[in-house]
Amino acid sequence: MLTLLSMFYYICLRRRSRSGTRGEALTSRRAVESGQRAVLPVSVEVEQYAKEVLDFSSHYGSENSMSYTMWNLAGVPNVYPSSGDFTQTAVFRAYGKWWEQCASAPLPFRRTPDTFHSLDYIELGFEEPVYPTAVEVFETYYPGAIVQILACSHNPFSQNPPTDVRWEVLWSGEPTKALTPQARQFSPRIKHINFPTNLLRLEVNSSLLDYYTELDAVILRGVKERPMLALYKMPLIDISDLSDSEDELSDVGGPFIRAGDDKQQRSANGYFDKLPYELIQLILSHLTLPDLCRLAQSCKLLHQHCCDPLQYTQLSLQPYWARLSDASLGHLQSRCTLLQRLNLSWTGSRGALTLTGFSSFMKARGLNLVCLELACCHFLNEPCLEVISQSCPRLQELNLSSCDRLHPQAFTHISKLIHLRRLVLYRTKIEQTAILSILTFCPEMRHLNLGSCVRIEDYDVVASMLATRCRSLCSLDLWRCRNLTDRGLAELVNGCRMLEELDLGWCPTLQSSTGCFQQLAHSLPRLRKLFLTANRTVCDSDIEELANCCPSLQHLDILGTRLVSAASLKKLLQSCPRLVLLDVSFCSQIETRVVQELSNLFPNVAIKKSFTQ
Repeated sequence: MLTLLSMFYYICLRRRSRSGTRGEALTSRRAVESGQRAVLPVSVEVEQYAKEVLDFSSHYGSENSMSYTMWNLAGVPNVYPSSGDFTQTAVFRAYGKWWEQCASAPLPFRRTPDTFHSLDYIELGFEEPVYPTAVEVFETYYPGAIVQILACSHNPFSQNPPTDVRWEVLWSGEPTKALTPQARQFSPRIKHINFPTNLLRLEVNSSLLDYYTELDAVILRGVKERPMLALYKMPLIDISDLSDSEDELSDVGGPFIRAGDDKQQRSANGYFDKLPYELIQLILSHLTLPDLCRLAQSCKLLHQHCCDPLQYTQLSLQPYWARLSDASLGHLQSRCTLLQRLNLSWTGSRGALTLTGFSSFMKARGLNLVCLELACCHFLNEPCLEVISQSCPRLQELNLSSCDRLHPQAFTHISKLIHLRRLVLYRTKIEQTAILSILTFCPEMRHLNLGSCVRIEDYDVVASMLATRCRSLCSLDLWRCRNLTDRGLAELVNGCRMLEELDLGWCPTLQSSTGCFQQLAHSLPRLRKLFLTANRTVCDSDIEELANCCPSLQHLDILGTRLVSAASLKKLLQSCPRLVLLDVSFCSQIETRVVQELSNLFPNVAIKKSFTQ
């Protein structure tokens, strides 16, 4: 028992020495042993609002306005303490579980840790680096989405290139659903860190919410001088904090090896020797990636099992975005000979991944890849996409969502991936020439997301090409495309009759008076999801045509229309028994009383109507 306690104390000191100086570790040890309390230095607390929005994964707004965009989170509150749906707030693109139920949703990755809940994020820069004492978030509508708050050691306004970038979790929790959509000031108890920061990251999960969460402002409180705890406590040691280096493991394990029978310790594997190889593989398939890597260091038998390529046919590194580096990819490369699905979303920021490290991995392990997730990977450049096009000939799914720093020319390389079936280009700088080339050479396309791609000049031409080359298209997202006309929509629905999902939200050039929405309903009998958000011309005849022609409809968003009555909505609800989501927010003819009556008649349908206080 004494030996075990000594080992644990030794590990604690080793961990503390990584986060502070040797002098601090020795001082803390003496303080704990003597029971004395350190003297607290006097320091003035600084309060500051976000100076700048540095990065984010998605937003409801457009790229060239301020309504519902993440940029609203900079500065003092615009709305708080008021509650409700306001355009001056920051709103993410999705909420609830509706998007997960769509045909366009990607399959989940195995081995995703149960503790990883994040679906979206935003990074904020503040004027002065401080040691955080509190973080306050002003949530003005449907609060409860924030699941993690992190601080970064790098100063985003520094002219020097980032080196040794370190992220620390200040607070984390599970997704919640507040009892009321009313505004609140969220200020969780945060962990103290040993470096000053002026870069915070909020990660959110809106899957439990009944509507879009809206954020108004963020306050960072802190002191400029490093605070000393009244009692310098030993940190709580988690196995994920321990070094995996061989020298430390050998140092720690030494006393155990010497204490027992050396020969027996090295040769016996207990009952694992008697288990079938396949059963051990099945057991290990339930471990997270870090646990698998740690277990590989326990004995030769488990090392063999943990390094089996069958354990690495799917690899999601998104949960470890803050720690992933070129060295990490290099370490995993030998195990990934059978890799088919790879998720690198959110990784590689601020120099953590380089062209060299990424290219080396893709050249070695890209041959069998069929799915590659690269959302918000800001290390990507044109040579990276060229490597993907050359190294991944079997690729069927590619996600470049919010890779908004990629040069337009880089997207031309995607046309070489002729087997593509799912392509996400949301919030990228792709231009018309590149997308037309992709559609020409990728006729197997099933799912295409061009939401907020503002550099495409003529969506009618794109729609015509889709109708000609991609006739098996299943889902199409044209969220906030600003130049699609009734002519382009007519060609699209006549050529792509297999469409099940169509997002035409915030497309102002479409007019119901041309009959385009009725033609859409008549041409797409398989339609399950239709977003006509903020199209004020949608009328009763359009809704009635949907009721007559689209019995499989599940999701419909007609937010903002002034011409739809309660009678047509009731007919739609009666004719579409699979309908589960109907958004009638800001529909002037649909009062709250009507929504309540329809909800009582059709309890299986979530009828949404936001409010402004």
